[in-house]
Amino acid sequence: MRNYKNYDVWQKAHELCLFIYREITSVFPPEEKYGLASQLRRASSSTPLNIVEGCGRNSDKDFVRFLDMALGFTHETEYCLLLTFELGFVQKEKYEIVSEMINKVKAMLIGLIRAIRITTTTFSK
Repeated sequence: MRNYKNYDVWQKAHELCLFIYREITSVFPPEEKYGLASQLRRASSSTPLNIVEGCGRNSDKDFVRFLDMALGFTHETEYCLLLTFELGFVQKEKYEIVSEMINKVKAMLIGLIRAIRITTTTFSK
């Protein structure tokens, strides 16, 4: 079993989730508490959660499947953030900071997925 805390991508995804909770959704209008704020929180927390769940699996194939899901949730988070910005719920400075964080997590996930797939393909031949 893998230790999720040893993965830099999990650390960055966790930081992203905390930033969204503390700096983004905490200032949303009250009427968005169960709407967009909730959706953004769920999407952002699903990225590190899927990395954690994948680490608990016994095969590289399963691990990559959960990393793929984490990547999908990162894209969902990215869109929710764009929507919140265009609705005026988040300031441009914070939007730019969190967008950079999202791009970093996406790049790290893609790199890890590729590395595992290459290793798996190389060893299975």
